Amino acid sequence: MAAVRRYGPAVLLALVGAAILRVSLFSELYLRYVQAGLRPYLVVSGAALVLLGAAVAVVTNRAGEEHGDGDGDDHGDGDDHGDTDGHGNGDGHAGHGHGPGGPRVAWFLTLPALALLLFPPPALGSYSAEREAAQRAARGVGTFPALPSGNPVDLTLGEFGSRAVYDSGRSLKGRTVRLTGFVTRGGDGTWYVTRLLVSCCAADATSAKAEVRGAQAPPVDTWVTVTGTWHPEGGLGSDAAWPPVVDARSVRQVPQPDSPYEKR
Repeated sequence: MAAVRRYGPAVLLALVGAAILRVSLFSELYLRYVQAGLRPYLVVSGAALVLLGAAVAVVTNRAGEEHGDGDGDDHGDGDDHGDTDGHGNGDGHAGHGHGPGGPRVAWFLTLPALALLLFPPPALGSYSAEREAAQRAARGVGTFPALPSGNPVDLTLGEFGSRAVYDSGRSLKGRTVRLTGFVTRGGDGTWYVTRLLVSCCAADATSAKAEVRGAQAPPVDTWVTVTGTWHPEGGLGSDAAWPPVVDARSVRQVPQPDSPYEKR
């Protein structure tokens, strides 16, 4: 048990590093939590933690061996054991330290690392989108660049919402769009195709969504691609224009993409 406690910090460092490497180097799971551009930093951090854990284990092992040699010398000197001054456990046991292992409860710190290593949490979904308050800074109405030619045109939920609410040039009018996201529900029976937007990582996520009309709602959190046309509602920049509406021509279930977030 003393050895287990002694190597605890090294094991914890190695577990955390291995968990980070698992989601960033050996899979695309890191995209559930951060933007793709942060992958190199995650890989370097994970490798550094694994190496640091190995270094701590080596130093701890050497310190234990040296400590053991010191105990051997103490036991070899009979005078040390003879001079106890009436105390049965006197100075002869001074060399027996227990190491800086810390309390056993500290091993509970390995549980989050093991959970991330074995069971990586999923990406944010409908619950996170519904929690966001409907407060949006006024962006101002203006013209947007022309959309690419051809129908349907693939748009992010963020761009579709911006053009629908703020574009004075009405660039979406008469165009067929294709939107991909997960399903969320409204309190009045409406449903939305939704995507979370991040700047850096999942912690700063906000939602973009479009109300879907003309098609039955799939189960919540199902990933779908909706093809349809913009249905104008409300004045430009007004609360009535949000969320934008799309009249669906088709709704197709799709797998969750490797990168479930849009860049804000």
